[in-house]
Formats: sequence, C-alpha cells, structure tokens
Amino acid sequence: MSEFVIGQAGVCEIQEMSTTLLSMAFLPAEYPGVWTLTAPAPFADESSCQCQAPHERLTIAQARLGTPVDRPVRVYADGIFDLFHSGHARALMQAKTLFPNSYLLVGVCSDDLTHKFKGFTVMNEAERYEALRHCRYVDEVIRDAPWTLTPEFLEKHKIDFVAHDDIPYSSAGSDDVYKHIKEAGMFVPTQRTEGISTSDIITRIVRDYDVYARRNLQRGYTAKELNVSFINEKKYRFQNQVDKMKEKVKNVEERSKEFVNRVEEKSHDLIQKWEEKSREFIGNFLELFGPDGAWKQMFQERSSRMLQALSPKQSPVSSPTRSRSPSRSPSPTFSWLPIKTSPPSSPKAASASISSMSEGDEDEK
Repeated sequence: MSEFVIGQAGVCEIQEMSTTLLSMAFLPAEYPGVWTLTAPAPFADESSCQCQAPHERLTIAQARLGTPVDRPVRVYADGIFDLFHSGHARALMQAKTLFPNSYLLVGVCSDDLTHKFKGFTVMNEAERYEALRHCRYVDEVIRDAPWTLTPEFLEKHKIDFVAHDDIPYSSAGSDDVYKHIKEAGMFVPTQRTEGISTSDIITRIVRDYDVYARRNLQRGYTAKELNVSFINEKKYRFQNQVDKMKEKVKNVEERSKEFVNRVEEKSHDLIQKWEEKSREFIGNFLELFGPDGAWKQMFQERSSRMLQALSPKQSPVSSPTRSRSPSRSPSPTFSWLPIKTSPPSSPKAASASISSMSEGDEDEK
C-alpha cells in the first residue's frame, strides 16, 4: 500500500486532531517512524521503507494550514548532539511540533567532520546516534550527515523544511551555513534553551576536575584509567579519607545536637510536671494548715476535748456533816466483792484522787 486517500471530511478531521493521533491514524505505511514511541527510531540507511510518495515541496503557509493527506511535512534538524541533554531535546520538540502533522528527520555528523570543524567530542558517533534514536520526538536518524546541506541531500530525503536556531552559524569558511536554506524559504527557526549546553557541561567538569577524579577513584577506577599521576592519586585518596573523617564528625555533631535537643525537651517536660506537682502540694498544704484549714478545726476540737478531760469537776457547796458518836463504833464489815474502779483519766486527776483519800484518812483518825 503506497498511498492512502481520504475524502473531504477526513481532511477536516486531520486539521482538528492532534499531531500524534493524526500520524498514527492516517499516515501511510511508508512512514514507519510514527511507531517509534514503542521502538527506537530507525536509521535512514537501514530503513526498508523509503519514501516513494510524490513529493512537492510545500510553503510554510501551506504547511501551517494543513498538509496533503497522503504525507506529513518532512522537517530536518541536524547537529552534533554530544552529551545529549534537555536543550537538545527541547529543540527537537520544537522542530517536531512546528506543523500540525510532521515527520522529523535528525542528521548527526560523524566524528571526522565534527573533529575537523568543531572539535573533539566526549561521546563517539555511535553513542551519539543511539542517543538520538531514543528521543521520543525523532522519527528517523540520518547518520554521517553533511556539514553543509546540499540540494542533492535535500532532494534525496525529500526535506520540506530545516529547523535550527536563528543565530548565524559560522563554520567551514562560511558566515552562516544555513544562509542558502534561509534564502530558499525552507528555514524554520527554533529557540535555544538558556543555561544548558554541551560546552557548559564540559566547563563544569573541567572546573571541578579534582572532585570528579576523587569520585571515580572511590568508585573503583584506577589512576591509569583516569590519567592521574602517582602523586595526585595519593593526594586524592588522602583527601577522600579526610572527607570521610569530616563526615563522621559531622554525623557525631548532628547526633549530639539531637541528643541535646531531646534532653532539653525532656527537662522542659520535667520542669512543667514539677511545677504542677508543687502547685498541687502547696494547695493541699494550705487546705490542711492554712488559716481556715481542716487541721486548725481538728486541732481546736481536740484541744477542747483535752481541756474538758483535764479540768476537775467542781464539788457541791454544801456537803452533809457526819455525826460522830462518842463511843467507838464497831468496825464495819467489808464484803469481799470486787469493786470496779475506773482508772484516772489523767496524771493530775490521779494525784487529786490520792490527795483526797489521804485527807479522808486523816479525818477518820
């Protein structure tokens, strides 16, 4: 199936639906890259399905209004893509979403071209190719892309537009390698992402070289693999030991601070409890021993009872006089019956009773 034709109603639906759904629902089988959400993007030189549909180059106005239903807009973006980062991905996302229905081809320059015109790369060309294949916005990857785009290259891959940032790119003896693309009306600008670039990442690594060298020594890399001299290796290992000691001291300090904080919290709780208990104790003490306390009333009651017990009973004012007979009365007979006597209630009462008995004996004599 080389072509896919839809009526006028289908064209209206294409203009209204989103880019992804359009590509997957209405795209002919000769564009396999739309299925790359579940598989890596294919390489252009290995793809078994080449674009065979009739190709007429579109204008930007036509592409924005809606493309022919038999094919999407073929957008091309190229670059080095070393240390693939979010800035690269955002540029490709912009290129992919320039038009309602687009097919994104990404050209990646080889190591030879890159080292010749730009400089040495961290990743080799195979690693850079694979990084692009697994970007969700890429439909097809073109390996060993040319540094300057030629009409033959554009015709071979049936490219409608070229997407790149609008800053003039001077290289290979030209003030702007995209100048002829711009003059042909095939250039569509994208925006650069500030704050992130391959050069920025390399600058961070170079600036903190010692940190990353020590990091990789800790992870098991040898000094030879890191191209580190014997003296620097020993220095880095010593610094690693010092950092470990600092980390231990830091952990001890943090634990000690936590312990001190816990002690302070507990002491604060203990002080609050002590204050509550002390208030309760003082309140109970005042209830017992205060001016109107229960102890005072109890003491008054007991003291009044003691005073009653200690004070003797008053004898009657007039007591009957005994008549004494001149003759000696016969001695009375005592009955040997036990007489119950109550013990004296107090020492004073006992002494008073003894003195009264002695007086009675004297009277009898």
